Amino acid sequence: MPEYLEVSEARQRSGLRLVLTAGVPGPWGEAAKGLFFAKAIDYAAVRQEGGGENAALEAWTGYANAPQALYEDEAARCGWREIIDLAERLAPEPALLPEDPSDREAVLEWVALLADKNGLGWNRRSMLLQSALSLPPEILGKARRPLERLASRYGYSPEAASKAPARVAEILQRFAAQWQAQRARGRHYLVGQALSAADIYWAAFAALLRPLPQDLCRMPETLRGQYGAIGPVVEAALDDALLLHRDAIYRDHLALPLDL
Repeated sequence: MPEYLEVSEARQRSGLRLVLTAGVPGPWGEAAKGLFFAKAIDYAAVRQEGGGENAALEAWTGYANAPQALYEDEAARCGWREIIDLAERLAPEPALLPEDPSDREAVLEWVALLADKNGLGWNRRSMLLQSALSLPPEILGKARRPLERLASRYGYSPEAASKAPARVAEILQRFAAQWQAQRARGRHYLVGQALSAADIYWAAFAALLRPLPQDLCRMPETLRGQYGAIGPVVEAALDDALLLHRDAIYRDHLALPLDL
C-alpha cells in the first residue's frame, strides 16, 4: 500500500497530489495513476474513503469523491478529461493524446465510453450497487450506509441497473471490433500506432470485468468476486483478446503489482 497522506497533511504540500480511494483498484483512480506513471510524473497519494463522508476532503477541494488531481494552488481536477489534460501539460512527452486531430478525437471518444456518464464504468457500478444493496440487512451490516451514499452520489436506481448489462455489452462489442481492426493493420494499440490514454483507461477499467491476478492486484476476495461477477450478457460480449491487450499494456507500460 502506498504512503497515503491525510487531507490535513496534503493541504500543506506543493506539487501534484492525487486523491485516491485507498485499498481498492477503483478504475478512475488507477487510470489516473497510469497516466502519471507513463509520463514519469511524481505525485503524493492522498487518502479517500470509498463511500465515506470525506468531510475534510470536501471542505478542502469542494469534492468528496476520488480521483482528484491537485497541482500547486490550482483548483481540483475531478473529471477524466481534466486529469488527462493536466498530465499532458505537465509532461508533453510521451504524448497520450495523439497529435493527429482525428486520432486525438478517437482517443477521447474511447475513453468517454469507459469513464464518462453512461459509460462502461458508470454502468458496472450500477450493477455492483444493485448486487450489494439486494443483500439482507444482517449481511450488509455497517456497509449499507456507505453503499447508500454511493448510490445517491452516482444516481443509482434499480431501473438504471436493469439496463446496465446491455449497455456494458454494447461498449465491449465496440471495443472488440476496434481492437480487431487495429490488429488486422498490424498495430498494437487501440488508436494509431502508439500508447494513448485509451489503452491506459481500458487497462484500468478491465478490472471491473476481470481483475488482475491476486499476485498483481491484492484486493479483498469478496470485492474480487463482485468485480468478476459480470453475468451472462456481459460475459458473452467480453472478448479475451481485449484482456490480453490489458495484460500487455500493464506489462509494457504500467506499474505492477498494483500499489493500492
